[in-house]
Amino acid sequence: MKIAISVPDAVFQAAERHAQRSQKSRSQLYAEAVAEYLHRHAPDDVTEAMNRVIDQVGTAPDPFVQAAAQSVLARVEW
Repeated sequence: MKIAISVPDAVFQAAERHAQRSQKSRSQLYAEAVAEYLHRHAPDDVTEAMNRVIDQVGTAPDPFVQAAAQSVLARVEW
């Protein structure tokens, strides 16, 4: 899909330099930037993904981790 956007000159120039250095087209650079922005700013998607992982692995404490934590806590001066 083709779109037209406006960006500040400084941002455009920095993006052009980065595209050249990384040997990417301008379209690829902007598409990756928008995809990363959406990924970082979509908390519902992140929450859903974390919930899927928790459903797969469960929430019961790992016996080894629990024993290691207790051992560390026993040696820490309070």
